[in-house]
Amino acid sequence: MRHYLQFSDLTTDEYAYLFDRASLIKKRFKAYEKHQPLVDRTLAMIFEKASTRTRVSFEAGMYQLGGSVVHLTTGDSQLGRAEPIEDSAKVISRMVDLVMIRTYEQTKLECFAQNSRVPVINGLTNEFHPCQIMADLFTFLEHRSSDKNQKININDLKGKVVAWVGDGNNMANTWLQASSIFGFKVHVCTPRGYEVDPKVAGMTSQNSFEIFRNPIKACEGADLVTTDVWTSMGFEAENEARKLAFADWCVDSKMMSSAKPDALFMHCLPAHRGEEVSAEVIDGPQSVVWDEAENRLHVQKALMEFLVLGHQ
Repeated sequence: MRHYLQFSDLTTDEYAYLFDRASLIKKRFKAYEKHQPLVDRTLAMIFEKASTRTRVSFEAGMYQLGGSVVHLTTGDSQLGRAEPIEDSAKVISRMVDLVMIRTYEQTKLECFAQNSRVPVINGLTNEFHPCQIMADLFTFLEHRSSDKNQKININDLKGKVVAWVGDGNNMANTWLQASSIFGFKVHVCTPRGYEVDPKVAGMTSQNSFEIFRNPIKACEGADLVTTDVWTSMGFEAENEARKLAFADWCVDSKMMSSAKPDALFMHCLPAHRGEEVSAEVIDGPQSVVWDEAENRLHVQKALMEFLVLGHQ
């Protein structure tokens, strides 16, 4: 049994397999062909943090795979009434085939997984957001494939530069994990006081990242420029202070012009136009945010299939 709690839980070869499966699954989806390997299987989705894209992509994805879904929040289950996580995990995992959790602390997710009889997927925690980065990388490969038949090739990630402009949050941590697996480099640029925690991110190789103080410099030569909201869920009390600290970290046309001419722009959404990104960038020709959002559906379907059934 395998869990998917952070991006580093899978190997390069396993990601290559998942991207191939996601590409196949997406083609079948676009052609209205059924792909239902998880008939009679059930996914439990547990939400401590509210969600739009995570809920829709996992719920629609599981139904499209032929399975069913149980949706739980801390407000309508014992999870919100002080039942130990260990007990909830032991009970829920006896009744379903797969669990997706979107919560605050990574330790809660890990505790649940340690007591689960079925695979557990990280739908987002304060520390990591692996499903989103998997979708982002898949999207980049779709748009920048070196194969004339547009076949997904993970080797196309080697040597690329990703500029992360914004908060040193769960997205930044996960980009750094991905860089060491696939051999690309992340230019990390955050305001002072909002840096990435090296221990959390697992920044072990100096070859996979470089720290910048100037966001324009961080974007120079980038193949991809990406950002996130300035105030993530759970940090709302810091909103005004963050707006002041991040004032120079809005990804605008000037930043994009310092990247490569064909650089892509990504944002995991929801976005605040005029804060972390300008409207002309997110709605402009270099933006692939809508492809990125859709691809959550396809990569997560491949992931669920893999965790339940293994290689197909």
